[in-house]
Amino acid sequence: MSTPTAARVPRADVGLRSERGPVLLAVMLSTGLVAIDATILATAVPAVVRDLGGLSQFPWLFSVYVLAQAVSVPVYGKIADLYGRKTVMLVGVGLFVLGSLLCGLAWSMGALIAFRAVQGLGAGAIQPIGMTIVGDIYSVAERATVQGYIASVWAVSSLVGPTLGGVFSEALTWRWIFFVNLPLGAAAAWMLWRRFTEQPRPESARPRIDYAGTMLLLLGTVALLVALLEGGVLWSWGSPVSIGLFAAAVVLLVAFVVVERRAAEPVLPLWVFSHRVVGGAMLVSLVVGVMLLGLTSYVPLYAQGVLGTGAIVAGFALAAMTMGWPVAAATSGRLYLRLGFRTTLLIGSVLTVAGSGVLLAVGPDSSVWLLAGACLVLGLGFGYVASPSLVAAQSAVPWRERGVATSASIFARSVGSAVGVAAFGAVANTVVRDRLGHTPSDLESLPAGVLAPALSAVFVVAAGVSVTMLLASLVMPKVVREVGPDAD
Repeated sequence: MSTPTAARVPRADVGLRSERGPVLLAVMLSTGLVAIDATILATAVPAVVRDLGGLSQFPWLFSVYVLAQAVSVPVYGKIADLYGRKTVMLVGVGLFVLGSLLCGLAWSMGALIAFRAVQGLGAGAIQPIGMTIVGDIYSVAERATVQGYIASVWAVSSLVGPTLGGVFSEALTWRWIFFVNLPLGAAAAWMLWRRFTEQPRPESARPRIDYAGTMLLLLGTVALLVALLEGGVLWSWGSPVSIGLFAAAVVLLVAFVVVERRAAEPVLPLWVFSHRVVGGAMLVSLVVGVMLLGLTSYVPLYAQGVLGTGAIVAGFALAAMTMGWPVAAATSGRLYLRLGFRTTLLIGSVLTVAGSGVLLAVGPDSSVWLLAGACLVLGLGFGYVASPSLVAAQSAVPWRERGVATSASIFARSVGSAVGVAAFGAVANTVVRDRLGHTPSDLESLPAGVLAPALSAVFVVAAGVSVTMLLASLVMPKVVREVGPDAD
């Protein structure tokens, strides 16, 4: 079926009170675990360090989580296609809850970092498999409405997360930041177990696990992401460690490609890169990832270090982006039903370019409102690109390939995030080094006169990257045909 027209689906047919409502609610609760975790921990930095120490190790609380999530996403996607979504989703929720319990009981910074990796492994299943379940039980037209429910989880979490983090840290203990996940995870798992049933795998043959491909992909991705995340931070880009990691990543990933060509059930099939819809979604997600985490790192720094605002106001500027995204995601369904997926992606790309243009106009004498306005437009652009591209990828493949298609898109965004952090950090450090003659230990301590041009250079690079989103959107075909579950 070609891209559907704007036939309105009654909300009663797809809402929380519908027959499929409990499954949707379970996916929303599971997604809420990951969404709240994205913002709740940042506000507890002083309390955690005061209790456990290890300030120099603290960034690894975020890095190890992102790393574990990113490397596990494609593996979960393939396992879900082989054995079904329910088991993988329950394993993901279980790992996240177990990781949360252990984090709340952590006795040192090292233990907390290790348990955050367990959380990341759980999140690696929850995000892609939750969206795969939505793709399984709802049609493309229905997902135009359902996206509003999923987007509302991220919108509420972006507001509730920082608030809960502050309240738990000051009124109770930072450990409740993790303990709060236990009842949410238990409710999500119980509802999935009781209410979600799925068709068995269409093929009667016993699935074959691609162990060699899985290990090569995991090791190669870990080497690449560690090199990108820590290059220029823990070691210089030209150091033997960086060179060794990048060389190892290249060798392992080349070996992965060779193995996947011969594997009976490849963990990340190479066809996803040549499939125009799935490949286009991956390319768009990669660009979104590059911009998203990079700007998330430097917009608050510009607000505080250059514009002279406090941490709360700086957080508000960034919150404009996190609010714009779910608003656009919730309304994007109407656009792609009327105009098609490619046109919707182009609209989102134009908004992203416009937001980047506004960001270029921000200077040392600007109001923080201008910075927040740029972030809002960028968030709208991301929302009109990320959600429709994922729906398009899911719609273009049958059931047995939907988990791989979904996870491939999310995996591309994770890799893009690591690339963005590395590239933007390299740009900022280069400008600072040219002005000071050396690379500082941290950018936060720099005077506004040095920090402003460095971050302005980051915004220029972001504007250039936003233009590539337009080109990536053009990869998507004009018409995306919805593939039935039993299609070959």
